[in-house]
Amino acid sequence: MNQHLKAVKITDKVYWVGAIDWTMRDFHGYETRRGSTYNAYLVIGEKPILIDTVKAQFKDELLTRIASVTDPKRIQYIISNHTEMDHSGCLPELIDLVKPEKVFASVNGVDALNEHFKFNQEILPMKDGDTMQLAGLKFTTLEARMLHWPDSMFTYLVDEKMLFSSDAFGMHLASSERFDDEIDQSVLEYEAAKYYANIILLYSPIVLKTLERISKLGIELKMIAPDHGPVWRKNIKRALELYKKWAEQKPTKKAVVVYDTMWQSTGKMAKAVSDGLTTAGISNKVMKLREDTRADVATELLEAGALIVGSPTLNNNIFPTLADMLTYVKGLRFKNKIAAVFGSYGWSGEANKHLREMLEAMKMPVVGEVQSKYVPSPEVLDQCFALGGQVADKLKEICRNGGAA
Repeated sequence: MNQHLKAVKITDKVYWVGAIDWTMRDFHGYETRRGSTYNAYLVIGEKPILIDTVKAQFKDELLTRIASVTDPKRIQYIISNHTEMDHSGCLPELIDLVKPEKVFASVNGVDALNEHFKFNQEILPMKDGDTMQLAGLKFTTLEARMLHWPDSMFTYLVDEKMLFSSDAFGMHLASSERFDDEIDQSVLEYEAAKYYANIILLYSPIVLKTLERISKLGIELKMIAPDHGPVWRKNIKRALELYKKWAEQKPTKKAVVVYDTMWQSTGKMAKAVSDGLTTAGISNKVMKLREDTRADVATELLEAGALIVGSPTLNNNIFPTLADMLTYVKGLRFKNKIAAVFGSYGWSGEANKHLREMLEAMKMPVVGEVQSKYVPSPEVLDQCFALGGQVADKLKEICRNGGAA
């Protein structure tokens, strides 16, 4: 146990006692180049209260940070906002060690925790909107079902005007800094966007309802404390604005060109499509799979209005990296995007057909396509350039009308 680890004071009553995972590089299939944190919070009232725990292998780090403030065995209450194992993994061992008076979770959380761990300890359900006095402090719970698990719950510490937001407003970012304003803002917003695109996006309708509810309840937020990444204290308004924008998924004048290639033919076509978009005044990002990941694509697509996909034909089908990416993106349920396809082939040429079918199944209408047999000729590259212009014109029309694709 590293005795040098210390809790970080968040407010006069709240300490961060989580763990930093500097080496994590994959989470649920998306690459996390900057690692992550598993945030737990120690609330000091008349008796200590712990909100969430950490992944099982980081138990000692959690306990050491708690011990820098108080004896862990003094903890009398534990609130579990989320059952997923990176937040509840060491909960059974912690309960055995500290023997708390009470453990709380959402109604669904009670069932999920018992199914995970077969607890002997009774887990007490907190219903949506419940308020309780705990250790001389006032807490209110807000059901956040499907943000991003059925058991997800927000806990609001009224005395500190602090929202413990489970996975919402989080990001995978290992850092020695604990607050949003201590981190480069471009990194902060990129990692927040990447997390939203890859974890929260498909629950966007629930995000909008939750934001509306928080507004109607008039909840004052001085801090938002998520289960991953930094605590928001200076950029709360910006965080709320970003979540609203991302959840609305309004089309923008940006296109993402995603491709893979075997002998550079499809790569040459991708460049010509990009040139057509640029000439027409549409911002675009060209991404070659095997170099960019599916998670990178999802992140770029979050604030784009078009997805243009290129693939060579391989074994009468699309290239495997494209199949992987499109399957992943389909699950995220992007809305209000248009699409186009292009590709090269030697003798059969089925890739375009399969791309069209997959994109249309994702409710991304395909507005054009180009195909090249073997190496693209100057005429084919002109067609690719024109395809970029065609997508640009359609995208501008959609954005002018402010409507869905």
